[in-house]
This record gives sequence, structure tokens and C-alpha cells, in this order.
Amino acid sequence: MKSTLVVMGVAGCGKSSLARAVATAEGLPMIEGDVHHSATSVAKMSQGIALTDVDRAGWLDRLADLLVQHPDGVVLTCSALKLAYRQRLRAAAPGLRFAWIDISHSDALARVSGRGDHFFSATLVDSQFDALQPPIGEPGVLRMDARLPLEQLQAEVSAWLATPLETRP
Repeated sequence: MKSTLVVMGVAGCGKSSLARAVATAEGLPMIEGDVHHSATSVAKMSQGIALTDVDRAGWLDRLADLLVQHPDGVVLTCSALKLAYRQRLRAAAPGLRFAWIDISHSDALARVSGRGDHFFSATLVDSQFDALQPPIGEPGVLRMDARLPLEQLQAEVSAWLATPLETRP
């Protein structure tokens, strides 16, 4: 049975890299959530303006629609910072799982500052941590340490996806 997974976390945690690795290992399509932001939202983030819940609503709707279009499994990147955002995605894809890449503020800031070709301004890292409602205790969430090597993170996710749903943390 194929899995539907969201790789989540604040900017700079490594969502895209891990999602690509998991998608390849599991033979699943990958959806880069960032490419589905509206032009207005991308412009705001490029200018260092944090998105609001209203700004994110259409984006989350688009991502939820994409999950519905992949009933045989998919790996999606999405910050999924708030419980309400994760609930919106869960409503679209029952059994949805989240791999949360947990990262420190200083590490996230260093990573975002170092990627010059991305629209996301490093000045927004604070707003990501301010908005984050950690998914601790939520069903179907695997917490991962962003400092670990990508290969180890991918192996952990693949092993977790292979376990029966009722035994997943």
C-alpha cells in the first residue's frame, strides 16, 4: 500500500531534500508545495513580509486538492506550521502522515541565509518559529532531527512508513 506523506517544518529544515529522497526510495511522486504559492504570496515573502492565515488559505486548498489527486500515494512538502493547516490537509487525505523535521532557530537561519536563489527571505525565519505549533502528540507524526544526515533521515522515514499504521508514533 502506498503512503501519503507531508514533509513539514520551518523554512530551512530540509523539507525538499528529504521529500525528494523519500519519494525516490518509495517510488512515489513528489509535490513541491512552494511552487503552489500565489504570485502575491511569493512577492510578499520575497519582500520579507510574513504570510497570514488568509494568505495561506488558498495555498492549503491547492495542496489539499493535489493530495486528493494522488490516491495511490505522494510525498508533499509543506511547512504545515499550525494544527489547523495540518487538519485541513488530513481532511483531504485520511491516513495522512507527517515527517516533521525539527530544527533550531540558529540552524534554520543559517540555512535560509545561505540559499541565495530562493524567494523566501531570511528575515522571515522568526515568523516561522512564531507561527509553529509543534505537532507533538498528534497521530501519524514522525519527529526528526534536522542535524542528521539526509540518508539517515530518509531511511528513518522509509522504515516508519513500512510499519503498520496503528504502531506508528
